Amino acid sequence: MADLFELTLSVGLRGGLSDQERAELCWHLGTGPEPGTLRIVTEFPLVVVDDDGVPVVENHPEPLLAGHGEAFRVGGVLHSALVREGGGWTLTSRQEIHPDGFAGVGDLLVWLAARAADRHRRPDGSVELGGIRAYEDTRARPLLVRDGSVTWPS
Repeated sequence: MADLFELTLSVGLRGGLSDQERAELCWHLGTGPEPGTLRIVTEFPLVVVDDDGVPVVENHPEPLLAGHGEAFRVGGVLHSALVREGGGWTLTSRQEIHPDGFAGVGDLLVWLAARAADRHRRPDGSVELGGIRAYEDTRARPLLVRDGSVTWPS
């Protein structure tokens, strides 16, 4: 399996976002400061070794779609933005992601899918948020959320 994937998102969001939601999304996109309280994705588990040499799991929040500038392996440019469009918002992002990051990013994608505009909904009930491809592939496959989980490459 590839060690890095290109993740592309283009998601129109229904209705409005609260100031808190917008601030947290901007933080995840690398375009704003970390809010005092995280409500969209709340768990960022990281195993660290304590002073006694014992591994413990701590919560270490980090933005999930904050890559900007030159891509390491997939080529091109990494970016993210959240812009007002009509009566709602549009989120776009192009990122490199390692399978170790699928869980955290998946939590954010499930949250986005629940708020995605109707045009993202497919007849089978899944929500298409963008695409994903292994860095060595030439074509992306749809990035889908169905029943609260993301269909990641295997």
